[in-house]
Amino acid sequence: MAKVQQPLTDDSIKVRQVNHYQFSWVAGEPGGRGTFTLQLVLDEGAWEEVLTVDAGDADVLQDLLKNTRTVHYDVPRRTLMFGVTSTGD
Repeated sequence: MAKVQQPLTDDSIKVRQVNHYQFSWVAGEPGGRGTFTLQLVLDEGAWEEVLTVDAGDADVLQDLLKNTRTVHYDVPRRTLMFGVTSTGD
């Protein structure tokens, strides 16, 4: 049996499943550009992450999030991973 170092905490979990997401736009200075953010709700609310994205990335990410059934997020690397494929497929 594998020995698990204790205590196992929320901070020790590195990869989490994305359950919900929300895009927001924050106004910039008058005449300036605004900022898009993407809030990720992970593991049914056990963790949340907010990412700042540009308009092009927001468009692509919205399509990927909408059309991919299973999405994971690697917390320390700040990496979204789309889909799950079995080996050999």
